Amino acid sequence: MDIVWVGFAFFFGFLVSRLKLPPLVGYLLAGLVLSYFGYEAGNMLKEISHLGVLFLLFTVGLHIRLKNILRADILGVGLTHLTISTLIFTPIGLIFGYDLTASIIIAITLGFSSTVLTAKTLERRNELGAYYGRTAIGILIIQDLVAIGIIAYTGGGTPSYWTISLFALPLIRPVLIWFLGVIKDDEVWMLLGLGLAIGGAALFEIFNLSGELGALAAGMLLASDERADKIADKMWGIKEAFLVGFFLEVGLTGFPDTSGFLFIGILLLLLPLKSILFYLLFMLFKLRARTGFLATISLTAYSEFTLIAGAVAISNGFLPTETIVVLGLLTAISYTLNAPLTTYEEILWKKWHDLLLWLERDVKHPEHQVVSLGSAEYLIIGMGNAGRAAYDKLKSEERPVVGMDIDPDRIERNLAAGRRVIYGDIQDSDLWMNMDLDNIKAVMIAMGNQSVKESATKTLRSTGFDRLIYVITMTEEEANIMQKAGANAVSIPIKEAGERLAELSAKLLKGKPKVELNIKKSKNTK
Repeated sequence: MDIVWVGFAFFFGFLVSRLKLPPLVGYLLAGLVLSYFGYEAGNMLKEISHLGVLFLLFTVGLHIRLKNILRADILGVGLTHLTISTLIFTPIGLIFGYDLTASIIIAITLGFSSTVLTAKTLERRNELGAYYGRTAIGILIIQDLVAIGIIAYTGGGTPSYWTISLFALPLIRPVLIWFLGVIKDDEVWMLLGLGLAIGGAALFEIFNLSGELGALAAGMLLASDERADKIADKMWGIKEAFLVGFFLEVGLTGFPDTSGFLFIGILLLLLPLKSILFYLLFMLFKLRARTGFLATISLTAYSEFTLIAGAVAISNGFLPTETIVVLGLLTAISYTLNAPLTTYEEILWKKWHDLLLWLERDVKHPEHQVVSLGSAEYLIIGMGNAGRAAYDKLKSEERPVVGMDIDPDRIERNLAAGRRVIYGDIQDSDLWMNMDLDNIKAVMIAMGNQSVKESATKTLRSTGFDRLIYVITMTEEEANIMQKAGANAVSIPIKEAGERLAELSAKLLKGKPKVELNIKKSKNTK
């Protein structure tokens, strides 16, 4: 009967995507509809769901560096938010008849935000490496560690005495990095990622720790190495397919009784309070208004770890059995509410800009954005392969150029290579309003995410920049979208490569001299 849930997932995913909502909302709805008709998740769906979460958390780990998590702002916001949330939610649990221990357990788990949903949102925007993305993920990791403590307390397993040996895992990083340099085949890249995700989870489970945390830790072993991005790219399709199972399983938890619906209603009404608390804490810890807002939107949902910790507590008698149905539907609805927020967060930011900015502290922010580009005449946004190539070409011609990126790790690598690269969020209108662009003759956007490029182009034009904006695109359709957004010129590398190939072929057919392609021969070539 597995074809049933695959068919329902496809239908509802397609339906909501037509409404410009993320397909995951459709998967949740499919699960709820199947639950209504009495369908229950089988072992296959549960296993697919589990693997989907492992693969997602592994790819999240690829973008995390521990030094960026153990920061005062992350620890302060994460722990303070959990403490205040517990104080707010505990009395509500008592009112609905739970004893004190059960109320505290539920209250703590309700303070969690969704790791899966946040990671998918950041990944969709290609901003896992952004400052606000790292901040959100760091807070989620703190929450996940607290969840592990709850699982241990309620009987989910006390960590082994040998758990401390896991701190030696970074010692194998040099071996893994060396191994990355040896692999050349795409299929092997993918299998390495799958193996590390599952292996990391299995290793942590041996020590009675969360397998999800193990997958995350496995990814972190490769973090900050550029070649790790290849693994994430190769795992993309498999990870997305397996995550369908997770969202379906959440929806399949079904519907509660009248009291449960009332409980859910109150908790949903408190969801904005959870968001406001996050934002105020971000401002307290000196983050910029935009950074705090984007991180808050990402964290505005209840968590799958609420279900995981709740299920363990129920199985060991700490919570009533029917609680899992309430927590499941609550999580599903909060996911659905979060979807339009993350889709239209740029619009919401512009609408609430003045109010949110009023709450920003007048101090030096940790994610300070440069407002002067010095004598630079060319600005390259996105310092990946294409951006670096453009930078090096302009530099070789002795043209004053500066690069910009939102990923601190990528900035560090480029600085180490001798390139001048600054931090900046290209979708932030405040950045362009405050930055001195008088000397800039051309802005080149070398990024892959279409919506980000389109939004950045419109934002830059809206601030009065009337010179050249050059955008790299992959298709003619995308090129047309960029031109409508305000780009003067676009590049379609695949098309241009094909046209160049045709030109070379035509020259050879006309008997013209052989064209040198500048390809270095391998030492093994005879």
